[in-house]
Amino acid sequence: MTDADDEMTAVLLDHLRQAAAAHGIHEKEELGGVYDEQWPEWYTQHMVETLTAAGWRLVRAR
Repeated sequence: MTDADDEMTAVLLDHLRQAAAAHGIHEKEELGGVYDEQWPEWYTQHMVETLTAAGWRLVRAR
């Protein structure tokens, strides 16, 4: 792996952990402890928002 790959892995792992923590709060406080069947959509939106706010963007290599 390259340094860029290592950085991308670290950034995604950090944001997945942040999403997991925030989603636990979402399930507990907003869904009353009910399992969220829509968790992939929730995680995706959360990660898009946090990564964008941190200045990251997803670009397809051509």
